[in-house]
Amino acid sequence: MLLFRPKVTGLRHVPNVGPVIVASNHLSFSDSVFMPLVVPRKVTFMAKSEYFTSPGVKGFIKKITFQALGQVPVDRAGGRRSEAAIRTGLKLLEEGQCIGIYPEGTRSPDGRLYKGRIGIARMAIDSGAPVVPVAMFNTAEIQPTGQVVPKVRRVEMVFGEPMYFAGDSSDLATLRQVTDEIMQGIQKISGQVYVDMYASDAKSAIAEELKKNEEN
Repeated sequence: MLLFRPKVTGLRHVPNVGPVIVASNHLSFSDSVFMPLVVPRKVTFMAKSEYFTSPGVKGFIKKITFQALGQVPVDRAGGRRSEAAIRTGLKLLEEGQCIGIYPEGTRSPDGRLYKGRIGIARMAIDSGAPVVPVAMFNTAEIQPTGQVVPKVRRVEMVFGEPMYFAGDSSDLATLRQVTDEIMQGIQKISGQVYVDMYASDAKSAIAEELKKNEEN
């Protein structure tokens, strides 16, 4: 960790005890390694189940890394599976734990900040836990997508002030408003350009464009 000379700002905003949701932008696989190492309490990420089942050497490295960090595998593919992930998060918060969430749902394909998924709003409202926005810097350069061995560069993390939410968690408009406020909190400290679409849709569009270019 010392090789990457971590620069950390605002860590005091993470409460030492009690339930809290740490909501971060997501630039690289290594986000889930660096951030928990600087927080003075265990951060449990509800990691995609694919991280534990991916084939090959890279898949094995991901699996043992997440297991070592104590991460919880969940299926976030949608519908009932997403509901199960939310229930897992609420259970952890009820136990007074600190959970880490990437509201974008997947890594940014181009460094911009994308629209958040509303599951985080449901957990914030139903649990009453504060949401601490976090901005990660330089992790995409340290470990670009597909690269196993990280490059040695300085990593920076900024933790923002806690955000509290209340309202009707069964109302989709409320969930969207709360999620957007969380994303604005992240953008305020990250300085990223915001894109009002899901990162997964952006990735699909990029893949489709590459496919068209290859055919031409």
